[in-house]
Amino acid sequence: MEQLIVQNISCVYDKSIVSLDAVSFTVGRNECICIAGANGSGKSTLLQIIAGCIKSASGSVIINGVPQKANAQNKACGIVFQNPEDQLFMPAVWEDVAFGIMKKGVKSEEARALALAALKSVEAEELADRPPYKLSGGEKQRAALAGALIMEPDILLLDEPTASLDPRARKNIIGLLKKICCTKIIATHDLDMALELARRVVFLHKGRIAADCPAPGLLLDEGFLQGIGLELPLGLIPRSGIF
Repeated sequence: MEQLIVQNISCVYDKSIVSLDAVSFTVGRNECICIAGANGSGKSTLLQIIAGCIKSASGSVIINGVPQKANAQNKACGIVFQNPEDQLFMPAVWEDVAFGIMKKGVKSEEARALALAALKSVEAEELADRPPYKLSGGEKQRAALAGALIMEPDILLLDEPTASLDPRARKNIIGLLKKICCTKIIATHDLDMALELARRVVFLHKGRIAADCPAPGLLLDEGFLQGIGLELPLGLIPRSGIF
């Protein structure tokens, strides 16, 4: 049985702007797929609908055989937003990581221990007592990831996890994602990351699925990529010399 079934999802803003148009696909258990597309293609909206953060105009999301209720956050999903600062607002990092389980009734002492374990799993335990506003971009991304993982989600949703990271932080995040054993759906226009992580790529263009194929597949097709506003992965572009 497929773990996630997205059926004919459509979303409209301001009664006229179509963000998603009849999007359908499935994801198997422990599969890692990338949702690839240019800015404005609908990637973030799609992830938030799957997570239950926003409501679609039509269609359905089924996870583990259970239909997602409209306007109900899906507890089977953990989401890491494109801007990790959207998830970091407490005085100390460990409190941000533990926020979700404390809302479920876990007491402070146990919550801190679980938060430290979650931070250790993303190689960030040294950040526990630091204020989030003093973290680097890569550190914020790891803290936000720990906050999602502590909830033990069946499906991990990541929105542009390498955006705005320097090369070393980007490499670290990709390495961490390789180690995480659960279903992963990654929205990105970082096609080099898609080549490293994804078994499959769903390409979005202007709110519709342009293609759904095994990786690398169309990640190597320059003409197709340019047609949907993307470029070949940087690692595949021939270098003409040193300037």
